[in-house]
Amino acid sequence: MRTRVRPAWAVVMTLTWLAASGLVGGSAQASPSAQLPVSYDFFDGVRAELARPGGSLPGTNDYSCRPSAAHPHPVILVHGTAANRQTNWATMAPVLHNAGYCVFALTYGRLPAATYPLSALGGLSSMVDSAAELRAFVDGVRAATGAAKVDLVGHSEGTLMPDYYVRYLGGGGVVDRYISLAPYWKGQDYSDYLRLEAVVARLGLDPKRVLPCPECAQEQYGSPFMRAVNAGGTPYDPRVSYTNIMTRFDGLVVPWTDGYVPGPRTRNIVVQDRCPADRSDHLSLVASRRAAALVLGALDPRHPPAVPCLPIGPALPG
Repeated sequence: MRTRVRPAWAVVMTLTWLAASGLVGGSAQASPSAQLPVSYDFFDGVRAELARPGGSLPGTNDYSCRPSAAHPHPVILVHGTAANRQTNWATMAPVLHNAGYCVFALTYGRLPAATYPLSALGGLSSMVDSAAELRAFVDGVRAATGAAKVDLVGHSEGTLMPDYYVRYLGGGGVVDRYISLAPYWKGQDYSDYLRLEAVVARLGLDPKRVLPCPECAQEQYGSPFMRAVNAGGTPYDPRVSYTNIMTRFDGLVVPWTDGYVPGPRTRNIVVQDRCPADRSDHLSLVASRRAAALVLGALDPRHPPAVPCLPIGPALPG
């Protein structure tokens, strides 16, 4: 059966419309020792944003948190396109908090002139600018916690944009482990979006002002940004350990193998290789028990948890 593919830029348009319709939206912290309930429904992050617009998920962004000897590096969660620090992390945030990590999450890449609810959508502006935002956020986390290094857990665009920080803005000496859920190191086919940009330009309008995703064109195969990411024949910094977690049923990263790039300090995991029942798509991958266990094992490979195999379906209808 053929899987229907949703172009990523079209999903961005859809999420933008949902935000404008009010369907996508104070910090909520937990003490370091408190165990938090864990949701395995991706859309509970969206519900959290609706309940606390602009807030932080419980267990995240507690600047009084001090890393333990067992987990000396704060974990920074980096969301995907059109998401934010709440909508992307309903599962990973409490899982990591409960495992004893200091967990931080930022919203980056808001459109400069956006007002709420559109301002709730991150990951839309230039990824070069977003990488600078990430650098400032990491610097703030390190200053507050006293940590020398951090670990990154990213999803979708949050797997790609941080590479610019690592390779060009000093992050290579600061990031220890870089874990990517649904990565696309090789880029994506954004030819339809580029044609849309061309139509808008022919109408005498500025695509960067009219269209809601300036970063989308940067993801095109062979774009200047993608050439920078893969300069020297690899996206990887030799000082950093990488883990790529992918699904054959991604539906947005097409082909899913755009994230499968070997490297000397790199582990590539395809969730179906050991669990055919896992049919995670681009969204449910980041909200599954299986992916959560894989992330914990990548962060602390000396003490990996058992990785369950259970049926996991797509978050978006096919």
